Amino acid sequence: MSYEIKQLDKFHYIDEGEGETLVLFHGLFGALSNFADLIEYFRKTHRVVVPILPLLDLDLLNTTVGGLQKYVNKFFEKLDLKNIHLLGNSLGGHVALVQILKHPERIKTLILTGSSGLFESAMGDTYPKRGDRAYIRKKTEDTFYDPRIATEELVDEVFEITNNRLKVIKIIALAKSAIRHNLGEELKEIKQPTLLIWGKNDIVTPPFVAEEFHKLIPNSELYFIDKCGHAPMMEVPGEFNVILGEFLEKHKQ
Repeated sequence: MSYEIKQLDKFHYIDEGEGETLVLFHGLFGALSNFADLIEYFRKTHRVVVPILPLLDLDLLNTTVGGLQKYVNKFFEKLDLKNIHLLGNSLGGHVALVQILKHPERIKTLILTGSSGLFESAMGDTYPKRGDRAYIRKKTEDTFYDPRIATEELVDEVFEITNNRLKVIKIIALAKSAIRHNLGEELKEIKQPTLLIWGKNDIVTPPFVAEEFHKLIPNSELYFIDKCGHAPMMEVPGEFNVILGEFLEKHKQ
């Protein structure tokens, strides 16, 4: 299922369905396709909005978690989105956390899955290596419990990004920004109901990270999904959508 990508000023986004607003933030190597099952499921009951985050399009100075947060805040203001159910995966979760800490007034609930912000082990050091497709395949497979989900098409997408020198510099800048921007001391300030959905086999942000988020965010609930890695909404969309649906039903107006 393909969706119309809308444009308003500098913002590009998907906007499907009607009802309470569910906003989705993808991760560093994420794309709109990561949320295909989720969009299709929830567009029947919610207004689902997915901004295309300019991960590799900001100037280098603003290629940071904070720079992305400023971008999404302007996006929320431009569309005048309120009472948002905000969901973020991986780096998208990190951006969502910074947004709710800086501008909690527009956000009704927070949903994190495989979020950075406390700890992650995928980025930084020597990653990504240019021109090494086998390495990129392994890294892509590591995202999932079942490596078969790392299709040739998905590997090609990541490989293409990591074969561009400027994009690699920006990826490393974002990765280092995420590692530096640890939110442990601030999470207790989050007042909104928070749902944590985590893959029990996530090796990027392992289960202990979810447990730490659960401990630090006051009004939070945690669900683990077995045989699932870093992107539950892609790997086990059926179970993910049921858990999310029950949470959203509980917190609807």
